[in-house]
Amino acid sequence: MRMSTDYVLKLQYCSGQRFRIDRRTNWLCKRMYYSKCSILKRPLRQARIIQCMYFVGFMDLFGVSMIIPLLSHHVKALGASPTVAGVVGSTYGVLQLFSSTVIGSWSDVVGRRYSLLTCLFLSALGYGLLGLSTSIVLFVVARIPVGLFKHSLSICRALLSDLVTETERPLVMGRFNAASSVGFILGPVVGGYLTEHEGGFYTSSFVCATIFVLNAALVWMLPWSDAPSRTDANANSSAKSHRAKQNGLEGANHVAGVGLGVEPGRWEPPAWRQLSSVLVRIRALTSSDMWDVFLVRLLMAVAIMLYYSNFSLALEERFELKPKVTGYLISYSSTLGALAGCLVGPVTQLYGNDMPALLLHSTMLTSVLIFLYATAPNVWQVLLTSTFFAISTTIGRTCITDLELRRGGTQASGTLIGAGQSVTAVGRILAPLLSGVAQEFSPCGPPSLGVVLALAAVLLLRVRMSKWDGRGRVKTPKL
Repeated sequence: MRMSTDYVLKLQYCSGQRFRIDRRTNWLCKRMYYSKCSILKRPLRQARIIQCMYFVGFMDLFGVSMIIPLLSHHVKALGASPTVAGVVGSTYGVLQLFSSTVIGSWSDVVGRRYSLLTCLFLSALGYGLLGLSTSIVLFVVARIPVGLFKHSLSICRALLSDLVTETERPLVMGRFNAASSVGFILGPVVGGYLTEHEGGFYTSSFVCATIFVLNAALVWMLPWSDAPSRTDANANSSAKSHRAKQNGLEGANHVAGVGLGVEPGRWEPPAWRQLSSVLVRIRALTSSDMWDVFLVRLLMAVAIMLYYSNFSLALEERFELKPKVTGYLISYSSTLGALAGCLVGPVTQLYGNDMPALLLHSTMLTSVLIFLYATAPNVWQVLLTSTFFAISTTIGRTCITDLELRRGGTQASGTLIGAGQSVTAVGRILAPLLSGVAQEFSPCGPPSLGVVLALAAVLLLRVRMSKWDGRGRVKTPKL
């Protein structure tokens, strides 16, 4: 088998040597390919890591979604009152609020491999304890490690942002979200089937714990030694360091610069050094000029949650739909949302990688769709709005995450993604309260309030975009 001239020239470029192209023999080319041009094999290894992250994301939400629909029933079966059940249910959200940013920053300090393995094993421990919970106290104890360390998806997103370029990131993130969404769709089906048997909740919990252990084993076997460190990957990129400097994250990016994984023989900083590095990164983030991006994220998160807050009850009161039909509609919307993850890359290319403009248009579309749902005169308009709502929200979530990473720099990707999850956790706390107050006035009250919040996000984007360039970064003032 002969090697083409272009391929030989690529080998010549990679090795940095000049050699004579001989069309009659190719032994030299093969030798250089297998010995000196390992850089050509490295993208293949990184592609395997990316594909494994897709599988990890799918299995993660597949296991979690088996448990989520069963939690409230299990708490009631343990003899908890509705008030106690509500307090116990909010424990997870409160822990996620405070731990998301800390764990994300910690993954920047110690590396993705160590932090991801830790989160997977401790999450497996939490779900295993959940399968042993026979009282309210044990149930709360089981939710603590899950609330503190269930950040595997955030670390996977940070890892993906480290492995790909800025232009490839929306495509990869969209596919990862699509794979995770498919797991979230299939999980409740399996969980419901297991629940029909005796001890179904405990079986589902142990299956979920086993899934997290298998994910940890898969992560352990990945070729981490071939993954480039974030420091090396960004050493030749002055634009990223300039972006971090603009947003006040310059100091954090130079604290404990470590690789993606723990290489053999690599020195690990002591616990006190890790803690100080985490605090420095969080302090740099809080003093950075990224309040506008996080505020947009909060407004849209609450608006979307208000849309779904009383969805089933509102359709029953407004159009007398049976819960079974509403379930079909929710499954249809979730399936479209999963498929929409694959559209993020092509849509981003259509916009010329102008993420602020894409975020603005998706936010405007989302606000219009929430308004159409709140004023829908029939079920068919609800079906139409649900179709496009799933697509717009999927694109919007990917856009806001990508914009956070662009503004903050990829060296602090774990901190930024964790902070975004903390903002979303704040939305999970506020949305039920606002939904309850708005529902006192009308079944359409929650989505109507969501329209107001979405329009506020649109207005904020319109005002702040004049201070950004086409890539979402703060413009440098001209001297």
